[in-house]
Amino acid sequence: MSSDRKSAKDGDRPERVVQAAGGVVWRRRDDGVDEVDVLLVHRPKYDDWTLPKGKLEPDESHEHAAIREVHEETGLHCVRGAELDVSEYTDGKGRPKIVRYWMMQADGGSFVANDEVDEVRWLPVSQGAELLTYPRDLPVLDCFSRMLRRTDPA
Repeated sequence: MSSDRKSAKDGDRPERVVQAAGGVVWRRRDDGVDEVDVLLVHRPKYDDWTLPKGKLEPDESHEHAAIREVHEETGLHCVRGAELDVSEYTDGKGRPKIVRYWMMQADGGSFVANDEVDEVRWLPVSQGAELLTYPRDLPVLDCFSRMLRRTDPA
């Protein structure tokens, strides 16, 4: 996967692709229902509901960045599982962006509101899909549901 693309407005100068990583954080429900909840984050800067994610630091792997960013935004420790669909889009600054996501089962920790994320919500997948601000997040959530059914028939 190349990290440079040519931009029509810049002629032959390559445009840097923003690399990011995150996760679909999930947990088993404790109400006796055989279902899982997923975690969505609210970012006050953008007033949006999305999946936890963030940009890679220099020389950082996508896998490490996903765990780090999820922890920074949610306070949760997670077990990284299967990789999910990749999301490619143009960010708010007009740059191409690629976000790699993984299934992440919550395994401790707790949320504390911070500058980036002021609220989190645990929701069944269908309700999470309704709350997401960006349609580009839906295929990632759909992929999570398919992967969960394949790996966890319970």
